[in-house]
Amino acid sequence: MEDAVPAGRMLAPSETEVEAPHRPDADEVGEEPERTPKRRRWRWIVLLLAIAVAGAGAWRLLSPKEARQQRPAQQVQPVGAAKIDAGDIDHTLSGLGTVTPLFTITVQTQINGQLMDVGFKEGQLVHKGDFLAQIDDRPYKAALALAQGSLAHDTGLLEQAQSDLARYELLGKQDSIAMQQVADQKFLVEQDKGLVQQDQANVETAKLNIAYCHIVAPVTGRVGLRLVDPGNFVQTTSTTGLVVLAQVEPISVVFVLPEDDIETIWSQVKQGQTLSVSVYDRTNDKLIATGTLASLDNLIDTTTGTLKLRAIFANTDEMLYPNQFVNARMVVQTLKNVTIAPVAAIQHGAPGDFVFLIKPDDSIAVQKVQTGVTEGDRIQIVSGLKAGDTVVVDGADRLREGMKVRISDQNDGAANTNNGPGAPPGEQPDNARKVPPDSRVRPEKNGGSAPSPSGATNP
Repeated sequence: MEDAVPAGRMLAPSETEVEAPHRPDADEVGEEPERTPKRRRWRWIVLLLAIAVAGAGAWRLLSPKEARQQRPAQQVQPVGAAKIDAGDIDHTLSGLGTVTPLFTITVQTQINGQLMDVGFKEGQLVHKGDFLAQIDDRPYKAALALAQGSLAHDTGLLEQAQSDLARYELLGKQDSIAMQQVADQKFLVEQDKGLVQQDQANVETAKLNIAYCHIVAPVTGRVGLRLVDPGNFVQTTSTTGLVVLAQVEPISVVFVLPEDDIETIWSQVKQGQTLSVSVYDRTNDKLIATGTLASLDNLIDTTTGTLKLRAIFANTDEMLYPNQFVNARMVVQTLKNVTIAPVAAIQHGAPGDFVFLIKPDDSIAVQKVQTGVTEGDRIQIVSGLKAGDTVVVDGADRLREGMKVRISDQNDGAANTNNGPGAPPGEQPDNARKVPPDSRVRPEKNGGSAPSPSGATNP
């Protein structure tokens, strides 16, 4: 047995039992502290993702009915609708025009003299032959008296020469005088005749000058502002004139149309058709007058590629004012019994022209159409729709194929008014308001939409 070791004392190990202590190298010391935080972070990320997936799945499982109830309410879009009609539409050509008087006259003096008086008020309507102005005619009356005196003197000489000629001819037949004297007297008579004719011309000239002093209106029209005041000396060399006179009844409108429309217009003119022309104000909203086409220009303006046309208007109410800017619309022909749609219903996109057709189940179908002539807020449908179809005219900016819609009244604030195809609301002209009231579809009292006819015919 080994000897017992006293308590509280430790035995020193022998040399064979003593081992070198384990010292970890630098790599081992650094790996363990770094691996532990990274593992913990990945554990937390995976845990959070699992919680998120579990929460999303729980939400789908716990609230399916509520989601199904809200989805139809979001898909139903309030819209304004209109019916497609069949009727007559005018093939109208529009162009910019200017009111042009048939006669615009700058009244000028034809003689020199002092302006004594004017017989008109500025802006007055005068008739042909009415007194306009008076120039001092006293010098010309004196010239008339002088010419008349010369005429009387030379007339007396002519009569005397004619009397002598008659006597000389009698004496010549009796061989009492030489025939040379008779011949000379004949020449003297002819000279006196020339003087008399010259005096008569001077008398007529003096009378004409006196007539020029009294200026009258050459045509019926309205005078403008007075250009020369009484007391001024006016001359024939002046280019200002006394006043400008413009005929206003009747009056014409000269407007231009593209040269591409010449064939259509000329074919109607050659057939003797009377083409109606209506003119509207600058805003192209208010009708001013209605007339007829009178003539076409014989040349096309090569700088603009347009042709000038002139239309005549009675203008008894004088609503057309000279040099007024107007919009002219000429009806070339009337198309009978064609399919007509509101312009606001036509949309433009990649497939071309199309409309949003409302089916009987209040769903939307994108229907491609081919359009024809346009008259105001109506447009001809060549193919794609038929009379009785219902199309969207308001609120078309968010529609898509198959969407459910609810026809609302025009004044319903829930409807998103479509102010024009192809652009967000508020960025295009307000053509939706121009839909004819008779074409609009009104909602039923129970909130449902009015019954719609069957779908459109494919083009």
